[in-house]
Amino acid sequence: MKAVVMTAPGDPGVLDCREMTEPQITAQGQIKVRMRDAGVNPVDTNVRERGLFLGNPPAILGCDGAGEVVEAGSSVEHFRPGDRVWFCHGGLGGAPGNYAEFTVLDERHAEPMPTGLSFEQAAAAPLVLITAWESLITQGRVDDGQTVLIHAGAGGVGHVAIQIAKLRGARVITTVGSNEKADFVRSLGADETILYRDEDFVERTLALTEGRGADLVYDTVGPQIFRRSIEATAHYGSLVTLLDPGPDVDWKEARIRNLTIQFTLMLTPWLRGLDDHWARQNEILRQCADWMTEGRLHVDVGQQMPLAEAAQAHRLIGEGHSRGKIVLIP
Repeated sequence: MKAVVMTAPGDPGVLDCREMTEPQITAQGQIKVRMRDAGVNPVDTNVRERGLFLGNPPAILGCDGAGEVVEAGSSVEHFRPGDRVWFCHGGLGGAPGNYAEFTVLDERHAEPMPTGLSFEQAAAAPLVLITAWESLITQGRVDDGQTVLIHAGAGGVGHVAIQIAKLRGARVITTVGSNEKADFVRSLGADETILYRDEDFVERTLALTEGRGADLVYDTVGPQIFRRSIEATAHYGSLVTLLDPGPDVDWKEARIRNLTIQFTLMLTPWLRGLDDHWARQNEILRQCADWMTEGRLHVDVGQQMPLAEAAQAHRLIGEGHSRGKIVLIP
């Protein structure tokens, strides 16, 4: 089969599309899936650049995938050949990822694809759905009537976070880099947009909240944005980040504001073997599947690219200007 292999940590050039031995079922509870699409995420680029969480290269990357079951182990209860599945599994080292024509995984880590969803939409969705849900609902406890500031609202996680916040009844302010992206996020329900290249997001957020700040601020960008977001968060509010905020944080101001600072890493159940939390993430996918089937939640696929162009997909994500998600077609 064809697969994209990370040969060593480094730039996108370390990704090699090559022929590999097709994986086989080795446990009774596993399913074998013909991959139809594989989602590309920033975590993939981070693993490629910095190294695997588990084990050593070579390794197949890619956490997100969707495809058809072609074989099921003797004790598999929920799937049979021909079923369409989506999942977030592998790609960190250890279990192989989804930049490949086939993969094998335990049936507990897969879910039936939402009705009416294409393979590319399904492959783009699991990681961002789980990440946005855990950030806003599990950690941030977003609620009806609150004001939420979401950074990079046109990005993979950001555009899903906008929709989840709106489904919870929140007012959404979001930062974007262009008028085109502003139109896009407004189509998803964003109430206010901030063009971060032209406006100071702290000043604008305070102006939009009568000086209070946002009840919940969601940082998907990094240390500089996190540090400044403290001033944009209301007293007794919450600041949730996906990233390490770095050493130069004015924790004094955060403390005076009595902020709740929270981190989200949806990979924790895999890295620490927390099966109960993994099961909860499957529950998140089931709830999101209902919303998607009802047409209330949408994951935007910005680009589809052949599997052999995985390196270019990583370059595009590294540039940080893509809208929505990128998926690879095996």
